[in-house]
Amino acid sequence: MTEHAHSHGHSHSHAHGVSPDADRRWLRAALILLTAYMAVEVVIGVVAQSLALISDAAHMLTDAVSIVLALIAMRLAARPARGGFTYGLKRAEILSAQANGITLLLLSVWLAYEAVERLISPPKVTGGLVLITALAGIVVNLICTWLLSKANRSSLNVEGAYQHILTDLFGFVATAVAGLVVLTTGFERADAIASLVVVALMLRAGTGLVRESGRIFMEAAPAGIDPDALGDHLAAADEVVEVHDLHIWLITSGQPALSAHILVAPGGDCHKVRRSLQELLSGEYGITHATLQVDHVGEQGAPDELLTLSPRPGPGPEQRAGHCEDAHGPVHRPGPHRH
Repeated sequence: MTEHAHSHGHSHSHAHGVSPDADRRWLRAALILLTAYMAVEVVIGVVAQSLALISDAAHMLTDAVSIVLALIAMRLAARPARGGFTYGLKRAEILSAQANGITLLLLSVWLAYEAVERLISPPKVTGGLVLITALAGIVVNLICTWLLSKANRSSLNVEGAYQHILTDLFGFVATAVAGLVVLTTGFERADAIASLVVVALMLRAGTGLVRESGRIFMEAAPAGIDPDALGDHLAAADEVVEVHDLHIWLITSGQPALSAHILVAPGGDCHKVRRSLQELLSGEYGITHATLQVDHVGEQGAPDELLTLSPRPGPGPEQRAGHCEDAHGPVHRPGPHRH
């Protein structure tokens, strides 16, 4: 959540409307409210024999855990980079988001099993108690949703906690409907059906969080950025002959980083090219943390043949000889034959 300016031959800063301290305050308020209500709900769920209420309470427990993880991760992420952790502990937030997603998935499996058992042989459910408790839960969740919406949701971590509570809100609506149905018609299975609705919501939110955090751990490019198109865009810049070894990843949510090797035509102004490319990355792609190695063709083993050979897909070994032999990914060159 805390974001520091980095210097890579250029300076940049990250602006957020919400400070980490404010984030922590909103999260702590939601945590206190959730924990207090959850304790009450577990007792009522047991008394009323309502799985829908118990499943909501179990989900509320994951809400509370997700907020605790978010608070711990924020504190870790705020620590300055030192020692072997050159990015600091910013990715603690993504670990937290992944833990949130996994707990949602595990809990949904257990609740699905319980709900199916109750569909087969429904117990006696006190509908009125379920309805009143669920309606109170809706109010509590609306307040918590509002509290978390005030925090900085560009963090996958805070977004994870927000998704937990939003899922819970829909779950309480389903439980309130189930309580009403049991109360008015005596249809006991409505409680188990409401539990399955909560399970479906948990699966959806959990899968999304695990997928997003997994992408960051696998160093995938940020969603919405096509590395090939970006490479072609860089290669089309003035005086650029080739772009290769292009890597785009996320340090943590909202902090994209990029590195690339740029070859410039002989006589071209390396510094000017680097500045213009960094302005392009910052302005059009929101990438302000970019490390560009810029060389002239013919320098440091860069092959002169690049100027005489027409670009073609899958450059042969004679084009790559002595130059970045272990380069990763496609090579981007200006002209119609982009790849």
